[in-house]
Amino acid sequence: MAKKDKEQTDTIPEDIAAMSFEAAMAELEDIVQGLEGGQVDLDASIALYSRGALLKRHCEAKLNAASEQVEKIVADGAGKPVATEAADIQ
Repeated sequence: MAKKDKEQTDTIPEDIAAMSFEAAMAELEDIVQGLEGGQVDLDASIALYSRGALLKRHCEAKLNAASEQVEKIVADGAGKPVATEAADIQ
């Protein structure tokens, strides 16, 4: 893949980047249902698949950020959580 093509595919559009995890998952589920239904023409299917891939990456990034935040929970001597360290959630 050419460098320019890779840069374009590595960029999440602003509308997706601004979505919550739940909103992105809901749209991704709608896309999957639309594609599985087979009622979409080829060009629209390709566009939907591409957007779905971006939504998937966004959801994975949100989950990874949440996982990192959970891992930063600070426990007291008895093992009870007492604080968290802020994670850089994008």
